Amino acid sequence: MGDLTVAIVVTVLVSVPLALSMWALLDAARRPPWVWALTDRRQVVWIGGVLFGVLVLPVGLVVSTYYLVKVRPRLAAVEGGDVA
Repeated sequence: MGDLTVAIVVTVLVSVPLALSMWALLDAARRPPWVWALTDRRQVVWIGGVLFGVLVLPVGLVVSTYYLVKVRPRLAAVEGGDVA
């Protein structure tokens, strides 16, 4: 039972940050360029940051979380029509 528990813990510790990074990456890639322009952010920089974060797991966790918590809501608001 010990080996199974270790395998499950390791799988979760690796899968959660990767899933979070993939979610951030796909969300950033699907946003139209005009949304990025109106929010004064660069799509290429965020996609590159998330991709780099996939290689460096702790950095990726921070970058992806920041994107999903701070940047994504602003992009969604602009895409929905709130340009204030």
